Amino acid sequence: MTESEQGALMEVLRRFTSAIAEAVGKNCEVVLHDFTDPEHSISAIANGHITGRKVGDVVDVLGLQLLRHPPEGDLLNYRTETKSGRVLRSSSIFLRDDHGKIFGCLCINHDISGLLQLQHWLREEVAPLEGDVHEEFEHSVDSVLDRLIQDAIRSTGKEIADLTREDKVAVISYLENKGAFLIRYSVDRIAELLSISKYTIYNYLEEIKSKHPPKPVGLSPHTNSQ
Repeated sequence: MTESEQGALMEVLRRFTSAIAEAVGKNCEVVLHDFTDPEHSISAIANGHITGRKVGDVVDVLGLQLLRHPPEGDLLNYRTETKSGRVLRSSSIFLRDDHGKIFGCLCINHDISGLLQLQHWLREEVAPLEGDVHEEFEHSVDSVLDRLIQDAIRSTGKEIADLTREDKVAVISYLENKGAFLIRYSVDRIAELLSISKYTIYNYLEEIKSKHPPKPVGLSPHTNSQ
C-alpha cells in the first residue's frame, strides 16, 4: 500500500467516522487516529463530548503502548472508562501497511453508562464485556508524558531524590516499554526530571536493550479507552 493509497483510505474513513456516529447516536464516539503523527494523532472524531477530545489531540497512553508493541489483530468489545467515570464498550480496528506496520486506527467508544444503571431489567440488552482496559484520555503531549513519568517513578516505590542508578534504569525501562520515547522531546524532559544527562539516558537505553530484547506484551487488566 503506497502513501497515497493510505491517504485515500484515511480520507474515506474520515467520512465513515461521522456516518457511524450519526447511525448509532450521540452516545457513540468514533475516532480516527493517524499514527504517523502520534503527537497529533486524532485525525477525525465524532461525538467527542464523550471523552472531551478533539481533532489534533495527542494519542493516549494505550495508543503509545500499542504502537510500541503492536497487537496481532484488532481489539474488539473491551471495557474502558473515562476520567469522568463514563463506562464505554470499545473496539479498535487497526490499519496496517503491506509490512504489517500500524499507520492508523478506527476506534468506536459506545457510552453504556445509562444501560448499566438499568442493567437489572435490561440485562439481556447489554452483552458481556471482556477485558477491562483502564486508560485516561489526555489532551496534550505534555500531559501524556507527565503521566508516564509519574507512573514510572511511582513504580519504584521511591521519591525522585531517593532514586539509585538501578532505580533510574528501571524508570527508563518502564518509559521505553510504554512508548514514551516516541514523543520527540521526551528525552529532554526525562533527563531534567531525573537530574541526568541525555547521554546517560541513551546509555541506559542501550543497556536495557542488550539485557532485555523487546517482547510483545498484552494489555494490563486495568489500563482507562482509546
